[in-house]
Amino acid sequence: MEHATHSSSEGGLDSQSPPPKTPVGGWRAVRYILGNETFEKMASMSVVANLVMYLHTKYNLDNVVSANVFNIWSGSCNIAPLFGAFVADTYIGKFYTLLFSSIASLLGMGTLTLTAGLHELTPSACKGQTECPQPTAWQIAVLYSGLGLLVVGSGGLRPCNIAFGADQFDTKTEIGRAQLDSFCNWWYLLFTVALLIALTGVVYIQTNVSWILGFAIPTACFGLSIIIFLLGTKLYIRIKPQGSVFTDIIKVVVATCRKYGSNAGQTSGKLFYDPPPIGSESQTAARTDRLKFIDKAAMIMDPSELDSQGKPTNGWRLCSVRQVEQLKSVVWILPVWITGIFCFIGMNQMNSFGIFQAIQMNKAIGPKFQIPPAWMGLAPMIALSIWIIIYESLYIPQMQKRNKNESGRLTMEQRFKIGIVMSVLCMVVAGLTEMKRRNSALKHGTFESPITVALLVPQFALSGLIEAFAAISLMELLTVQWPQSMRTFAGAVFFLSLSMASYLTSLLILIVKKVSGLNGNSSWLGGNDLNKNRLDYYYYTIAALGFVNFVYFHFYARHYLSDAVAVENSENQANYDPVDTEKGL
Repeated sequence: MEHATHSSSEGGLDSQSPPPKTPVGGWRAVRYILGNETFEKMASMSVVANLVMYLHTKYNLDNVVSANVFNIWSGSCNIAPLFGAFVADTYIGKFYTLLFSSIASLLGMGTLTLTAGLHELTPSACKGQTECPQPTAWQIAVLYSGLGLLVVGSGGLRPCNIAFGADQFDTKTEIGRAQLDSFCNWWYLLFTVALLIALTGVVYIQTNVSWILGFAIPTACFGLSIIIFLLGTKLYIRIKPQGSVFTDIIKVVVATCRKYGSNAGQTSGKLFYDPPPIGSESQTAARTDRLKFIDKAAMIMDPSELDSQGKPTNGWRLCSVRQVEQLKSVVWILPVWITGIFCFIGMNQMNSFGIFQAIQMNKAIGPKFQIPPAWMGLAPMIALSIWIIIYESLYIPQMQKRNKNESGRLTMEQRFKIGIVMSVLCMVVAGLTEMKRRNSALKHGTFESPITVALLVPQFALSGLIEAFAAISLMELLTVQWPQSMRTFAGAVFFLSLSMASYLTSLLILIVKKVSGLNGNSSWLGGNDLNKNRLDYYYYTIAALGFVNFVYFHFYARHYLSDAVAVENSENQANYDPVDTEKGL
């Protein structure tokens, strides 16, 4: 049983040597990853922002069909990262997943450009409002193939980009963790810059100049992103795939259930299957005391569970300590993950009801120019960018001068709490603004309130600060606290949290609409006129949920966050302190 270790030992002697120094990685490599991500986001966000308009104007699809196609495509883009993470972790690694996904996105965007440029790929233009030729099955097939390739590209790019960037830093050191924190902030900053360009310049060209040119620009951006990514090939640290996290998690669950009758609480004197790291794994996983009932999956209950080479005879009955700790880390982080989801619910309101508010307000600037309602989406991005610049350039240097022995950064717990507070403030401000807008419109008897649309800027800016504090913190938490082999999976889970927030928002809208309309009362939501609704009450309801989320985090979830940090530090010490291991021997 050469791979079995006693419960008092956290690893073997072979795992104690620190990983060899490598000249690659770091910021020299990350700049190419950030460049790839910036141009990719500039291209993809221009499609997201204007796809419904393209389907409606070029394919003559009605509003309902256009919205359904968009929602299905958008949902697929959020689910695809789970499969992309599986492929990267199991088969080809993050580098090739990013490369192939970028190529798939280029082909998909190129296909959409062809549909805009070749008249044979789209139906004839409408003659009036009623006579609109519908697209043929062949034309729809070409369109869906382009959108499908973009889904494939999204599946690999979303979970792997951040994870591959994180691989370039040694997060076992304080400097490495600080660098990763800066990387996450710069990733979001460049994402915001790309989104600003996509929402203003590219979308304007698509709508007012030419769909061909408007799609050719993002196609060129995808091509440029591939070139930039390949330029850094020799600098990247490439972590070889260690196997599917999904499969490992299922194996641990099955093994735990099979050994349900064993006494998992008493681990003293028990043997655990803890093989030395293989491949690119530089360290073993230290067995933790949390969720002890899962430890039974790694307990060697009978010598027959190992073969003559010390390997499990049945991987669905005996798992390694590393596999067990992976499942523990997933379960342990769920309370904080839920906190992030409920923060995003408030943020999501600005993408829908916030735009509806803008439609029914005074959008005039001067005698001729009207602010497009969708431009309100620029406010959160600007607010996020301003905060990151202030935080990185002013706040951190000042705090480092004041506290010379500290990093000067806000703790993760502080950032989460600020994010929750921002989500509450965003909804309260939005409710007060809506009440003022509605009262003004009713007073003047008009569909549009004479109040300027600029009054919406504070609530949109607050939604950007929710992202700055809660989203960045959640992304960092998943990347740092989970094992290195799970970083791609962490990226997929981050995007899954955004998807879950959208689904919960839809559910919340249905519940509020139904409950508020009981007993013959007018529903708070519904129809096409906000003046007949009570959107402010809906906002206050979400603010109340935000307050509950703050109480939940303060009294419950934050303890899991603190324990996760403590566990990470203890694991690093266990794998780099030979004296600690010798005590167990």
